[in-house]
Amino acid sequence: MRAALLQMTSSDDPEENLATATAMISDAVAQGAGFVLTPEVTNCLSTSRQHQREVLCHEDGDPTLAGLRQVAARHGIWLSIGSLGLKTHDVDGRFANRQFLITPTGDIAARYDKIHMFDVEVTPEETYRESDGYRPGTRAVVADAGFARIGLTICYDLRFPALHRRLAQAGAEILTAPAAFSHVTGADHWHSLLRARAIETGCFVLAAAQVGTHPASRGGTRQTYGHSLVVAPWGEVLADAGTDVGVTCVDLDLDAVRNARSRVPSLTHDREFDGP
Repeated sequence: MRAALLQMTSSDDPEENLATATAMISDAVAQGAGFVLTPEVTNCLSTSRQHQREVLCHEDGDPTLAGLRQVAARHGIWLSIGSLGLKTHDVDGRFANRQFLITPTGDIAARYDKIHMFDVEVTPEETYRESDGYRPGTRAVVADAGFARIGLTICYDLRFPALHRRLAQAGAEILTAPAAFSHVTGADHWHSLLRARAIETGCFVLAAAQVGTHPASRGGTRQTYGHSLVVAPWGEVLADAGTDVGVTCVDLDLDAVRNARSRVPSLTHDREFDGP
């Protein structure tokens, strides 16, 4: 299977971002991709909660989801929509940060709501409270895509190895890690974390990322790290998109999963222990 990672600089305009993603998917298909992955918050990257309330939609009425489902069906590809910001019916009004796995017929094979919220102070000038606007998910998801079983994660989930181990032990051979990673933490942690998750689980890790300075009609701008990455089950970096917007293609050989796990079968070596 040839996989293609889209590295985008999404704005806070969903219509504009859909047009960009659609064109990039066509480019990926022209390069032979049968599995295409977009980054976190493909539809709208915004620091303004008011703007999000005005432009985000519920899942059943979201034009980005509908449009990308049509694109997947038109090209006959599997599509991981890294995530969309979506309205929910929660009484507190918080959004969902939701990933979708779309079949080659345009159907939704799986949904995953980001579990771990990015509530951090990277620097005094760069502070995030994702949980103020988004409510966390509660369920881990593995989906069968025919060519592989895929475990779904999003961005900050990367720092929680127990989730990835659970997905691998449930049969995942590929882990998605779409992201809008901070340019500060990305420089220090991104590659190390992605390689660690691949080595620990014996999975391919596919991380389509946002990159650069994101234009905003309201609120402040954000900078993201880029470096969309494909990591093999033994920990080798197979592709690094650097800091340019574009499409990165890699051929995946699932035998590498079986080979890595046979050499170091740590997923079967769990032991109970006491303490601390």
